[in-house]
Amino acid sequence: MEVFIITPFPNTINVLIENNIANQGIKKKLLNFEVVNLRDFTNDNYKKIDDEPYGGGSGMVMMCQPLFSAIDYCIDKSQKKPKVIFPSPKGKVLNHKMSSDLSNENSLIFICGHYKGIDERVIDKYVDLEISIGDFIISNGELSTMIIFDSIARLVPGVLNDLNSAMTDSFVDDLLDAPYFTRPNEIDGLKVPDVLLSGNHKSIDDWREKKKVEITKQRRPDLWRKYKKRND
Repeated sequence: MEVFIITPFPNTINVLIENNIANQGIKKKLLNFEVVNLRDFTNDNYKKIDDEPYGGGSGMVMMCQPLFSAIDYCIDKSQKKPKVIFPSPKGKVLNHKMSSDLSNENSLIFICGHYKGIDERVIDKYVDLEISIGDFIISNGELSTMIIFDSIARLVPGVLNDLNSAMTDSFVDDLLDAPYFTRPNEIDGLKVPDVLLSGNHKSIDDWREKKKVEITKQRRPDLWRKYKKRND
């Protein structure tokens, strides 16, 4: 998979990727990763990427021209018909299925937004998918992009040393995951459940499945209803 991230602050992405699980995929050459500096595509000496919104109002809007040029650069370099993603509160809320589907794409372009957002004409012309990471606002698009990218990259075969670990994570089957324990088997009077020390793999699997159901019903009734509807 090849991935382009368009950002006016490339150092932010470089710092975030350095200790990210996706870096394993880059080192293994499973992910062809490029950070694209938006300011390299401006037409003025001041590297201007934003301007005041038409119609007035507070805040600034990221301009069309630099984004058009940066996206065209990525598309021309890719030659794989990449899917263009813009993290946005107006988008579909990110979930495991979406990340899993996107992990099968050959090429992705992410646009990191700032200020009040980007000129709507960029979305109209290029964006295939707007994705929201939740009902809240953060200070820059680099963080939301990396959350989305991380959720995708870890599902690309070979990126994780043990893909089965990802396949048993929360949300894979619309259930939250079971609790986990490690050594020591007792600390401050708190003990590991006996079944996990039994060596009986069927009993362990049954216990974990039971806990997944209990935790999901208690903490995420919306997920439980979804699970029940899918499995009834």
